[in-house]
Amino acid sequence: MPFIKRLVYLLDKQFRVPGTNFRFGLDPLMNLFPFFGDISGFVISAGLVLAMIKKGAGNKLVVLMCINIFLDATIGAIPVVGQIFDFFFKANSRNLQLMKAHYLEGKYQGSGKNTLMLALSILLAMTILLLFLLWKATAWLLNIF
Repeated sequence: MPFIKRLVYLLDKQFRVPGTNFRFGLDPLMNLFPFFGDISGFVISAGLVLAMIKKGAGNKLVVLMCINIFLDATIGAIPVVGQIFDFFFKANSRNLQLMKAHYLEGKYQGSGKNTLMLALSILLAMTILLLFLLWKATAWLLNIF
């Protein structure tokens, strides 16, 4: 576990903005490099989740951690917005907090099926909404030109 804590600190909290309490790590800096930064951050985060699984993380906890990684990877891939998001979201720190709550407080026990179904339902609804908005925007643009 000490290795995981050190790696999470390096990725999410290694540096401090002078005169503030705001901290960031290598993860948002890596994501400034398109594709390579996003992929490397995702691979490292996935490796951390695998390490936490070996330490006894339950199904529900793994689903919650994967949702954090998925959000970090997908929103982080959006130009400009994603880079800003990466400085504030800190998926690895969130996953470490989930792991601590799992071990110390006994939270997130049991199956992750309901959590996964909820996440997939939300993702499907967002996809349908996005497709609808793209369809309306395309129709509107075609009417202008």
